[in-house]
Amino acid sequence: MSENRRRYLVTSALPYANGPLHVGQIVGAYLPADAFVRYLRMRGEDVVYVCGTDDHGVPITLRAEREGKDPKEVVDYWWTHMNETFGRLGISFDNFSQTSTEVHAKNTQLFYRKLKEGGYVSEAESKQMYSPTEGRFLPDRYVEGTCPVCGYKEARGDQCDNCGSWYEAYELIEPHSKVTGGPVEVRETTHLYLDLPRFSDRLREYVGSQKHWRSSVKNFILGIIDGGLEKRPITRDIQWGVPVPEPGFEDKRFYVWFDACIGYVSSTAEWAEREGDPDRWREYWQEPGTKLYHFIGKDNTVFHTTMWPAQLMGVGESGEEPFILPHDVPANEFMNLEVVVDGERRAMQMSTSRNLAVWVHEALDRFPADPLRFYLASNLPETGDVVFSWRDFGSRVNSDLIGNLGNYINRVLSFTEKYADGEALRPASLPDAARDVIEDFKELERRYEERMLAPKPREALYELLAMGRRANRFFDASAPWKTRKEDPELTRTTLYVCSVLLGSIAYHAAPYVPEAVGRLQEFFEGPVARVLDLEELPEGYRSTGAKPLFKRIENEEVFAAEEELSRRMRGE
Repeated sequence: MSENRRRYLVTSALPYANGPLHVGQIVGAYLPADAFVRYLRMRGEDVVYVCGTDDHGVPITLRAEREGKDPKEVVDYWWTHMNETFGRLGISFDNFSQTSTEVHAKNTQLFYRKLKEGGYVSEAESKQMYSPTEGRFLPDRYVEGTCPVCGYKEARGDQCDNCGSWYEAYELIEPHSKVTGGPVEVRETTHLYLDLPRFSDRLREYVGSQKHWRSSVKNFILGIIDGGLEKRPITRDIQWGVPVPEPGFEDKRFYVWFDACIGYVSSTAEWAEREGDPDRWREYWQEPGTKLYHFIGKDNTVFHTTMWPAQLMGVGESGEEPFILPHDVPANEFMNLEVVVDGERRAMQMSTSRNLAVWVHEALDRFPADPLRFYLASNLPETGDVVFSWRDFGSRVNSDLIGNLGNYINRVLSFTEKYADGEALRPASLPDAARDVIEDFKELERRYEERMLAPKPREALYELLAMGRRANRFFDASAPWKTRKEDPELTRTTLYVCSVLLGSIAYHAAPYVPEAVGRLQEFFEGPVARVLDLEELPEGYRSTGAKPLFKRIENEEVFAAEEELSRRMRGE
């Protein structure tokens, strides 16, 4: 690897392959990662971006049972659906895999054997919920009840979605079967456990040393570690999942939490195989210098910052299979939904079971990808929960994307075509106002880069909008519509400087609206790049046949989208 070229491996949380994608998932793990990755690629960094579906979660078997299908049939269908949706939204994975592949099963079993060899796996009796009606042990997510910590009445059997607490299923208040609604009882069963407490000191040191982590993530995890880690079961009484290579465990499978993160390794290996260099995955997982980023929602924080690093530590302990640890785990908060009910606007939690969500594939049927990406990026839950609002979507797209950035681009290109024969050539000298705006841009670019690499792409977008405002002020102050008759040479100088700024805006907008920037380059010829020092500015730019990049969002379109949500709220 080049001395100046840094190596990155970026992942997004594996979505369960049991239904369509909604906007809350997109802002949590996929769009922020994609913007980050696109920027790294533009900088020329060595970056691989992988993901895939989580095929072995209990939600898959629940759906398969409801539909009378084989789980593999379910996951293959939703893998295809998700892959198409991600493609339509412009999420640029290098590989989008599945955890039901043969290579993933082998990797999971290898991780298990390495951890067992290190003495980190033990066997023990445990209490698990059993359904007398169904005649079987129930995996955690087949059990529902009231959370013993916060009182949430729809808590699942392993973790509360409301407060994030862990517990055993038998600790739920009034537990019952999610499938039949019938009663459940506690029975003894044998499972394999990962000795997580043995990693406590190393995990505390690892997490505590991450000065660049979001404080909300770091403090939360340190509190969990200091509160005392417990052994975690890595097998379950279920028939769908990765087989356990252990005599006496033929009727069990690995617990989904144990194999899910290994899916990142499997997806990278699949990518390397497709690239024709099967061992290349090791560069990104085992060579020092790689920066590993896991983009997730906050409900996945514990798994990615304690259990997954412990797995990596244990597997790499012998030195034969060393693994790097996550450099950063950007965990985003949740997105709620604004719904109009009886004329009033209310913020509500999305509910997939009630079909109360903005499904991405349906949103893309209504609007192009770029406006959706732009709005979601401007509303990423980086520091707290946010609300998706169709009214806000229309307002931000029309005012910020079109009124600010799009307006500037249209003005510069149209003026260059009309009054400078489509050419903006570098002048012999620049007036003070031009030098000032270029210096201002360089500072805004520095701030954009700092925030993007944090990574905080929402804050970086704010700097992009500041670039648009500064560029528009320069255009207005220079008034080329006046100077074109009084001082044509000054007009050409103005349009050249405006083209330099346009190239910078396009460069920094590309991670958010890639399709539009691609179309821009069909009629804007010149560097789409950061502003250079004054003595290194480009020779010139050309503009021919320019067209508006974005279409205004009409009120009728917003009302129609809001009404669809209202109908769902009413159960229609």
